[in-house]
Order: sequence, then C-alpha cells, then structure tokens
Amino acid sequence: QVQLVESGGGLVQPGGSLRLSCAASGSIFRLNAMGWYRRAPGKQRVLVARITSGGTTNYVDSVKGRFTISRDNAKNTVYLQMNSLKPEDTAVYYCNADITYYSGTSYSAGDYWGQGTQVTVSS
Repeated sequence: QVQLVESGGGLVQPGGSLRLSCAASGSIFRLNAMGWYRRAPGKQRVLVARITSGGTTNYVDSVKGRFTISRDNAKNTVYLQMNSLKPEDTAVYYCNADITYYSGTSYSAGDYWGQGTQVTVSS
C-alpha cells in the first residue's frame, strides 16, 4: 500500500511563513505529478499548486509569488513553502500524488491523498 503523510501545519500570524511537507511511503515505483490542495471553511477543496515529475509547476493565482512547491524525489517528498501568509489562506491543506506502484505481481497507477493538515493565519 501507499501512504501520504503531511506535516508542518499550524497557527501563524499574517505575514508569516510555514513549510508543509508530504512524504510518500510504500511500494512506490515512481512518483508522477504531485500537488497541494486546500479546503477553506464552508468551501470546496481547490488546487493550490502542482508539480510534475519533470519539475514543471503551476499555481492558483491567489498564491503566485508567495507560495513555492518543490519536490525531493530521493525522499519521495513534496513541499509547499508558504510566505506572506494571509488570513484567507486559512484552510486544511491536502497533499495529492499520482503514484505508480508495484503490487507484487504488476505495476499500477493510483491517485492518493494525505490526511490533511490545518493551517490557520490569524493575529
């Protein structure tokens, strides 16, 4: 089985920074695209940032210039560096990964989610 475990959330004042991490574990053959989503109170989950296996990134307009997504393929980990945080960034942040894994007899691909980590931006 494959698991994604997030860390790094918490409470921060406006203008502050946080770095989220998401580590994948299990019978991973290859990590393909990875991304961060968030769900604000009373709203749907939306894509925040995404990074392909080749390192191409894209961001939702509201975080461009403030957030940076990166990955360490040797550690099977994706990061989200969040700077200049605003109260409207408050949400539960979820890691997502498209993973090719080995099931013991064959290779398969699946879409996986982390459990979510709370980010609260408040003074």
